[in-house]
Amino acid sequence: MKAPHGTNHPTTLATLFAQADGAIDPLTGGVVPPIQPSSTFVRNKDYQPISDGHIYGRDDNDLLRLGEQILTKAEHGEDGLLFPSGMAAIAAVMRTTASGGRILLQSGIYWGTTKWVREFCQRRQIELLEVDSSNRKLLSRTIQSFRPDLVFVETPSNPLLKLVDIQAASKACSKNSSILIVDSTAATPVLTNPLDLGADIVMHSATKAINGHSDVLAGFLAVKDETLPIWQAIKTDRHDAGALLGSFEAWLLIRGMRTLPLRVERMSESALKTAGFLAEHDEVKKVFYPGLSTHPQFELAQVQMIGGFGSLMSFLVNGPSSRSLEVCGKLNLFKRATSLGGVESLVERRHSIEEAIDPNLIRISVGIENADELIADLEQALK
Repeated sequence: MKAPHGTNHPTTLATLFAQADGAIDPLTGGVVPPIQPSSTFVRNKDYQPISDGHIYGRDDNDLLRLGEQILTKAEHGEDGLLFPSGMAAIAAVMRTTASGGRILLQSGIYWGTTKWVREFCQRRQIELLEVDSSNRKLLSRTIQSFRPDLVFVETPSNPLLKLVDIQAASKACSKNSSILIVDSTAATPVLTNPLDLGADIVMHSATKAINGHSDVLAGFLAVKDETLPIWQAIKTDRHDAGALLGSFEAWLLIRGMRTLPLRVERMSESALKTAGFLAEHDEVKKVFYPGLSTHPQFELAQVQMIGGFGSLMSFLVNGPSSRSLEVCGKLNLFKRATSLGGVESLVERRHSIEEAIDPNLIRISVGIENADELIADLEQALK
């Protein structure tokens, strides 16, 4: 895949994604990149590759490289790597910590991350400390006293939509030679660029909004400085462990993210409208959404999330613990399913999956449907 001769470098995310960074099929001129399913490539009589960069399909994959190129530019990084899932990307980062090392993990984030990191640290005899990273002063003090090798935060967090001040976290990490990794899945590169705010590595579950169509599992990492030893270790780990996307998955991912800026803009607008409706509803006790002025970190959200506040939100309903099940069961447009960031709106009762969560908390991911129809669906379910 290559950009056509004379194409200007994209200056906006809308152009970068829509044009797939100017990629065309070099053989036919097709505007849609082709899928190459081959797992291996022929050499000539002198045993030299017929085509540079094409030896074995594990990571000699043009579509994989194209997806990485687009997302790395979107995050203003120096290098980027795609993985077969968000958890595979997280695992690659964590595995760089040697036995006896220290990891500082944000509390109250995606349960899959917390569960895996806890078990990993126990197996590897790595000291793990979990802290409410939305508390700026607490996070800085903990980094200073604990002196971790890695600091992993998620902003906005899932499912309580807490924000982490990335610039403040970066400053504290720099003083203590800690590596800062930011899970920016709920924000996407459209709303936040953590590397610009001082993070060393940004992580995405590309399964979510980056793909946006609920038909691909993928993860992504981008780094601010590709010479960092941790990045070289991650690249080696991915290559040797073989944690890569196949051609078809990479093709679907690229196709999906061509509309990413449009989808995020629409979802953010609809989500803000929906959050406002829920905040005024008598049957709703509390709404967790950074775009509401009542959010405790609203001012930080306005600075750190440019152009919108994303599709994800949670809210508490009034009544007994069975009330949340009743509301979820009556929804028609919102599909009862795990995930977020897709074109279709989803709803989840998190307590059914994560028992520590309040039984009456409902998490929704707002899609690209008509916002008024989504609100009407919530209204009839809450009555």
